[in-house]
Amino acid sequence: MKEKADISIMGCGWLGMPLAERFVHQGFRVNGSTTSTEKLGILEAKGIAPFLINLDGQQLEEQHLQDFLNTDLLVLNIPPKLRSDGGESYLRQMHLLLATLRQSPVSRLLFVSSTSVYPDLNRVVTEEDVAYTDVQNPENTLLQVEKLFQDKEDWVTTIVRFGGLVGGSRQPGRFMAGKHNLPNGDAPVNLIHLEDCLGVLQRIVELQKWGQVYNACADEHPHRRKFYQAAAAAIGLVPPTFKDMEETKFKLISSQKLKEQLSYVFQHPDPMAFF
Repeated sequence: MKEKADISIMGCGWLGMPLAERFVHQGFRVNGSTTSTEKLGILEAKGIAPFLINLDGQQLEEQHLQDFLNTDLLVLNIPPKLRSDGGESYLRQMHLLLATLRQSPVSRLLFVSSTSVYPDLNRVVTEEDVAYTDVQNPENTLLQVEKLFQDKEDWVTTIVRFGGLVGGSRQPGRFMAGKHNLPNGDAPVNLIHLEDCLGVLQRIVELQKWGQVYNACADEHPHRRKFYQAAAAAIGLVPPTFKDMEETKFKLISSQKLKEQLSYVFQHPDPMAFF
């Protein structure tokens, strides 16, 4: 088995790659996983121990996964592809990971989740409001996966529920450009910039805030209409149009718990300044 790492980051993509780089620069020994053979050399060049891991049961090499999980801290950053099969493959993959994780030395787990776990309650939403999902939609894939990794005897888990991810290669002006008659134009957006995603995760590790659940969204919540029209115009694309006189369904995510417990100040508090 390979040398034990300080941190293993499962999913070195838009978020996981720069996070791994940050930890390497801080002197941590970091494992990084990817499903792309082309990325192995990139990870190695950045000082990240590369692992090719595909949690498809037919392709998984068990020894690679065991070596990857030979670590103290696992950052689990695998975004679910809920639109393709309703999350069934994601659930299978997470159960497969859990089986191997139970045999690993991992003692702390940092799980990257999403505020999409909450229903639209037409009000400010805090971490405790996941109870409504538990009642109204207990089959919610993200909620099921969060529960898989919580409250285990062998490790302690902190969950971070990020809002919509923006920054780096994710330009919000492209998300809805040129579309017409979109719903919920007056709903508040719940977004977070890449730099704040990295800052929040780094702060949790620094302060050893384990056994917690945090929402993480920018402080300001402009209306969808205002934000996406301005974002498209900022990069020269056709702004989207939204339906008028329509009932608005929304949630306004509060990050107050995170700001208080981590003493965190958002680097990009206003999404209107993202572009």
